[in-house]
Amino acid sequence: MGTDSGDWRSNLEYNKWVALPVAGKRPSARYKHAAVVVDEKLYIVGGSRNGRYLSDVQAFDLKTLSWSTLELSTSSASEHVKDSTLKESFPAISGHSMVKWWNKLLLLGGHISNDASENVTVRFIDLESHLYGVMEATGTVPVARSGQSVSVVGSKLIMFGGEDKHRKLLNDVHILDLETMNWSIPETIQIPPAPRFDHIATVHADRYLQIFCGCTHSNFFNDLHVLDLETLEWSQPQIPDDLVSPRAGHAGVTIDEKWFIVGGGDNKNGASETLVMDMPKLVISILTNVTGRDPLASEGLTVSSALVDGAHILVVFGGYNGKYNNEVFVMRPTPKDYIHPKIFQSPAAAAAAASVTTAYALGKSESLEFTTFDLKPKVDLSVEINVIKEEKETLNLSIEEIKAVNVVLKEKLEELNGTHVDLSKELRSVQGQLTSERLRCDDLEAQILDLRKKLSSMQSIEQEVQALRSQKSTMEQDVEDAETIQREGSGGIWRWIAG
Repeated sequence: MGTDSGDWRSNLEYNKWVALPVAGKRPSARYKHAAVVVDEKLYIVGGSRNGRYLSDVQAFDLKTLSWSTLELSTSSASEHVKDSTLKESFPAISGHSMVKWWNKLLLLGGHISNDASENVTVRFIDLESHLYGVMEATGTVPVARSGQSVSVVGSKLIMFGGEDKHRKLLNDVHILDLETMNWSIPETIQIPPAPRFDHIATVHADRYLQIFCGCTHSNFFNDLHVLDLETLEWSQPQIPDDLVSPRAGHAGVTIDEKWFIVGGGDNKNGASETLVMDMPKLVISILTNVTGRDPLASEGLTVSSALVDGAHILVVFGGYNGKYNNEVFVMRPTPKDYIHPKIFQSPAAAAAAASVTTAYALGKSESLEFTTFDLKPKVDLSVEINVIKEEKETLNLSIEEIKAVNVVLKEKLEELNGTHVDLSKELRSVQGQLTSERLRCDDLEAQILDLRKKLSSMQSIEQEVQALRSQKSTMEQDVEDAETIQREGSGGIWRWIAG
């Protein structure tokens, strides 16, 4: 669904994806690129299309809704920067990670055309000067890889997993100190996640690294793993396996204590649901769904967060679901998301909880309004109350929709039960026919056996007949010989008398 460029900010509905109009030319459609929003500009770097890696850097202005191409030049030497191996143009790259660090975009990992490096290279783009360079790092530098996750905690960058140049899957953890540019490997305990790539990761409360889903070369995961960065202990909170579909190539971004997860798939179907995880509680909810082969149900897309007119929005670009995409989608998530998890609670329970929250908020608002001796400043809860009321109405509509679906399913179940009865009758009839046929076959087999016996007897009789025929032939020959001799003897006597 599109929207007008002039009023898209003010008319953006909660928890609903909207495709933004674009003024002018769009960049080429792609997936496995990297993206981040800085000062209301969405920066897109690299990616892949039809097996070809891309080397462009694009910027989408959320104010003017127009795209522009960043022309980069190589940087001069400075601290932690080397320029002896730089090329004149930015390399073609795909499957990389990108984070913002001060006024720079840092790029790590990924497949790079004609790259002979065996280790991860840290590249940067200076957003002020549009300079591109490579930052030299020391320590235990990770092997080159793609499909990894990269998270920033303070001045530390945490890399997990991926797939190396030889297609070996990884589940290692590496930490880069961005102030000293020194790599190190923490010694973790307990059971780590299985080796994987094309997963997502984030850090909650500057302490807990969370890894969600991903894949091997043949399997797709729907699991969640947490690494305590203080104790370096891995754990695996349980999530409903049958309700969170396995996926890889999805994208995630955090706003406050919510982790928004979009897209992904299993090479057969795209994940149609947009998820939100309450990170302190590790509770996953379904925020919204898309239908059909929607670009938001793609693999290799990106999601970023932007602050527009004081409100946080989600920004999605690219992806592949049988077709490469280059549209920009935005969503305004509900502030302080009061929606209860659809995964763990029924809509009726969620509506009841929302009602309780509304009653509490109304009571609190009234007490603040009529209390004259309270020295604390009054809090205007009208916006939140209206949001809760809207959510309650939405949940009530969801309940009605689910009831309607239940009626349809009940009718289908009754129809299936009727079909089952008919099929059972037909099956019994067929079984009766088969029994009759088996009895007939038994009779035929008995007749065949009797005929075989008779045939065997007939063969013996035929042999006796043949023997009798042979005897008869011999006897006839003997009789014929005797007659011949008799005739010859009689003729001789008459000739002697006549003579």
